[in-house]
Amino acid sequence: MWGCEAPGALIRHNRGMQGDTPGAGMSFAVLGPLDVRRDGRPVEVGGQRLRALLTLLLLDAGRVVSTEALVAGVWDDRPPSGVGNALQALVSRLRATVDRGLVVGGPSGYRLAVSPDQVDLHLFARLAGEGAAALAAGDPGRATGLLREALGLWRGAPLTDLPNAEVEVARLEELRIAAAEDRIEAELALGRHADLISELRLLVTTHPLRERPHGQLMRALYGAGRRVEALAAYEEARSVFADRLGADPSPALAGLHLAMLRGEPSEEDTRPPVTPTGPARVEQALAGAARPSPHPARRGNLRARLTSFVGRDDDVERIGGLLASDRLVTLLGPGGAGKTRLAVESAEAIAGSVPDGVWLVELAPVGDAAEVPQAVLTALGLRDTGLVPVRAVPAMPSAPGGESDPVTRLVSALAARDTLIVLDNCEHVVEQAAALADRLLAECPGLRVLATSREPLGITGERLWPVGPLGAGHAVRLFAERAAAVRPGYAVDGERDAVERICRELDGMPLAIELAAARLRTLSAGQIAERLGDRFRLLTGGSRTAMPRHQTLRAVVEWSWDLLDAGERALAARLAVFAGGATLEAAEQVCEGDIDVLGRLVDKSLVVFDGGRYRMLETIKAYAAERLAESGAERQVRLAHAEFFARLAEAAEPHLRSGEQLEWLARLSAEHDNLSAALRWACEEAEADLALRLVGGLGWYWWLSGHRLEGAQRSAEALTLAGDDADPARLALAHAVHGITSAGGEGNVGQAGRSLAVTVRYARDIRGDVRHPLVAIAVPIMSMFSGLQEEAESQLEPLLGHPDVWVAASARIFRAHLYFNAGRSEEGEADLVLALDKFRTVGDRWGVGNCLSALAETNAMRGDLRKAVPLMKEAIALLEEVGAVEETPCLRTRLAVTLSAAGDREAAEAALRETERLCSATGDPIGLAGVRHVRGDFARADGDLVTARRHYDEAVRLLKSTPAISQFEATLTTSLGMLAEQEGDAAAARVLHDRALALAVKSNDAPVIGHVLAGHAALAVHEGDHARAAVILGGAEAVRGFLHDLSIDHRRVADAVRAVLGSVEFSRCRERGRAMRRDEVLAFASAGP
Repeated sequence: MWGCEAPGALIRHNRGMQGDTPGAGMSFAVLGPLDVRRDGRPVEVGGQRLRALLTLLLLDAGRVVSTEALVAGVWDDRPPSGVGNALQALVSRLRATVDRGLVVGGPSGYRLAVSPDQVDLHLFARLAGEGAAALAAGDPGRATGLLREALGLWRGAPLTDLPNAEVEVARLEELRIAAAEDRIEAELALGRHADLISELRLLVTTHPLRERPHGQLMRALYGAGRRVEALAAYEEARSVFADRLGADPSPALAGLHLAMLRGEPSEEDTRPPVTPTGPARVEQALAGAARPSPHPARRGNLRARLTSFVGRDDDVERIGGLLASDRLVTLLGPGGAGKTRLAVESAEAIAGSVPDGVWLVELAPVGDAAEVPQAVLTALGLRDTGLVPVRAVPAMPSAPGGESDPVTRLVSALAARDTLIVLDNCEHVVEQAAALADRLLAECPGLRVLATSREPLGITGERLWPVGPLGAGHAVRLFAERAAAVRPGYAVDGERDAVERICRELDGMPLAIELAAARLRTLSAGQIAERLGDRFRLLTGGSRTAMPRHQTLRAVVEWSWDLLDAGERALAARLAVFAGGATLEAAEQVCEGDIDVLGRLVDKSLVVFDGGRYRMLETIKAYAAERLAESGAERQVRLAHAEFFARLAEAAEPHLRSGEQLEWLARLSAEHDNLSAALRWACEEAEADLALRLVGGLGWYWWLSGHRLEGAQRSAEALTLAGDDADPARLALAHAVHGITSAGGEGNVGQAGRSLAVTVRYARDIRGDVRHPLVAIAVPIMSMFSGLQEEAESQLEPLLGHPDVWVAASARIFRAHLYFNAGRSEEGEADLVLALDKFRTVGDRWGVGNCLSALAETNAMRGDLRKAVPLMKEAIALLEEVGAVEETPCLRTRLAVTLSAAGDREAAEAALRETERLCSATGDPIGLAGVRHVRGDFARADGDLVTARRHYDEAVRLLKSTPAISQFEATLTTSLGMLAEQEGDAAAARVLHDRALALAVKSNDAPVIGHVLAGHAALAVHEGDHARAAVILGGAEAVRGFLHDLSIDHRRVADAVRAVLGSVEFSRCRERGRAMRRDEVLAFASAGP
């Protein structure tokens, strides 16, 4: 059955690929078990998912396969969490398996950079196509050779490593059989009749409904002198078609039979016209572009579609699979989701396997539910009077004329037929449609029903298929294709951001997107996007031939709304206050909703139940919000919404500093949009106390989850609203929240200091033992911001034994930073160890992560890099676990620096790439600037000053869009000064190093000051004053409290000084610097030569 020469044939066809071409000498075979070879030797591809990934790329060899398609193909409908990372890891494994340059990534997916002839699937398609063309051109000898070679590539069942590939396998099998038929046709033309009889008998037995092999068998028998058997073969074929299809053989086969009866078949009779079957590209084959169907014309009333079908090919395949095993499938979804088009495409896809036709019944025009059976009769082409067939379409057979009940007539007409009926738009007549479907399915065993509805039919045996929004990429493609119809030549590229926003705000719903695209006749995509706030007025003017309810967006939603009862409308309107959905508890408390009513809204596709949450599509929610405003109950419902989420935030807040941290962070993150909406409404409606409660409850959540800018802005609004008359404890906490989020979110140290000062003022009126933890630590933090280090240390002292362990741990870590800034590294490290123990006790991952990162830096500056790296990795993992996205980029770049200092540049580069990926995804310019800064340092260490300059300039550009951070600016300016010095521009270097030192002093960060002092040491070396350079290096060590600095420049300058002074003199001068106070070191370095 199968060939066996695939590897050899692939190698033979790819001998031209030599030298350094990526993938030269590689071949891939999927027409049988996956077989990969390099220069003829097998390459092991381990793991089912890795083989599936490679197979998917091979199907579209040389072309980009989207990330979405790869995820769906590899993991089916069960992708893991973090599927993007999982796919990237799988791609990395594939690159390690095949030649690394073969798997090429792009913005939308990956492609396998190989020639089609390196893949048996594509080589088969080319050879089969050339063979069919040779046959059509009258060269059967060449055709036979090409087709035999094509078929020899098959080694067994294809695509065995690809899950759920039944449809693709069936289509490939169709191509294989068609190529075999072409090869038989060529050999018949060569007169090899007798040799083919056994093969053809097997073929017609295996594929009895294929007409072509029957004709070929008749001709082979006739050509071998076995006329009686040839005539008998025709009778066998006719019997099969009658029994299985209720149809007669085609005129061509009947004509061949007649000629044989007359004993004079002509050359034309025995060699029917041939249509080339092998497609030039395998994607056409997989799309069904094979030879014409040999079966009689299909029955039914499906009309040709006038527009392309976008984005639901997988759904069509799955629905076809369901209809093979389930007799009632209902496509369920809101109005405008594309249910009708999906149903028609799904029905069309399987029409060839439905002998008595596919019949579309449009129920939308039916005004009286009692007319549903009559609508089905009409669609089937059966008139009510006597059921005389309407000949405008190939009609169903009539029922006996004496039956008057329409349902009985339908049963009589369908009872013995193999038929598919599409009941479209059942929702407004759902009870009658369900009753009819139930009876017909019970009494007509060959009937299948595909229904579309906004709620289930609710009968036994129904299989539901939810129809949701289009994916982002497919939605944009739909917009582009419909836009091109009204504005020829339209291309999305120039307006992609606006188009993506349109598709996103319209929930990816096809009808709404098509209505928006139609507006391009008079508006740009940007103008449409800006006007979506008034979407119901904007999106009108659908097709004149569409039902009225599909001509405007408002009509689409009103159709569903009008089908609700009073209780359902009231609950749906109240649900509009939720942003991002609602839990059952929230819906019950805020909306006073009944769970049964909520369930009915889900059934009617007004609400989507997803992952424990109830959601409305934005368009439905916008309509429901209008109805809520009209009801007069909007303020009452929104107040209940804000109160509910204030209670949630207050309940969650203490758990964010405990071992339950992740659970409560996840809960607040799921409700982030609702919490923000509640606070925004409280501020807009002057509900000051409610606003302060929300700020107090959300403060630490904003800090941990990376929403610090939002926290700074929202807390400022609440405080402005509250004034000075609110509860002092709430005001103190709100000011503390504003202080810490201002410092972290905007880098606004001045504003942070002012807010913390107010916190301190209010805190004086609150007993220390009842102060909120953030208020308790705000007092010493205020002193630290003000540069009052000794006062801060004395204020932290009583907190070290605070009954709240989290406060005591926080006091330790803040005092550790004070010690480090004072150059007291040993005392600082001791406090970090104690703080770490306390944070582990309470289970606060954020606190543990910060202690570990500080200990990692401590070990690195002590020179213990082997200990520093795992500590830093653990810190990053913990902080990412809690979602502290604003803190991890800096740690990742520090990890890269540490790894490089430890001699592992490859791991350092990998860390930078991962940091860049994460920062690009989150839009973090500071993190991206940090990556560029480190890459510039690496390039400078390698002697590539041009590349270093490019990276530094990009870092400077990125920082211009962000609030100033003195520490970062100081270290980057130092690097620029070092670059200027290495380029030979001493004047520019001095200006830059003086500026860097001023920024470092402003930051009051001792390790940063120690770092930038190396720039002045480098200047001294450049000026020939090596002794001065050694003193500055010693002073830098004294300031930062550590001997080592991971900077490439500290080592470079120290080595240059030691080489000139010698070790003894170098040590003497360095000790002189180490004996200086910080102010003395700064004065000495700034004085110049």
